[in-house]
Amino acid sequence: MLERKVSERKDLDIAFLRQRLEERRADISAHSTHSEDYRKPVELDQQAVGRLSRMDALQNQQMHLEQERRRLAELDRIEKTLSRIESANYGYCHNCGEAIEKKRLEFDPTTPLCVECAAHVSHS
Repeated sequence: MLERKVSERKDLDIAFLRQRLEERRADISAHSTHSEDYRKPVELDQQAVGRLSRMDALQNQQMHLEQERRRLAELDRIEKTLSRIESANYGYCHNCGEAIEKKRLEFDPTTPLCVECAAHVSHS
């Protein structure tokens, strides 16, 4: 794969995309902190809560745990994208090395694949 520089991508506003990623990272961290109590283990004191209430509490806890898992996955994508920006490899497909379309990056700045390569991955 050809080593290219972000500076070759004159069509992208890298500073704006970086700012969006950093703002999203801060937003995710705030949500994660806010939902921390909801992810704690549910107490199973049978005197304090009825069976249905415990089931609701367990279901609620599982939903918050899944939301946290998704937040962590998104944070990972953001960190990898910011690293690509810093190393000047941002905006090019990890598979074929071609430039990723501007509109695709504006929609999801963390996408590492061009449309064609992403289509091949989703069909596998």
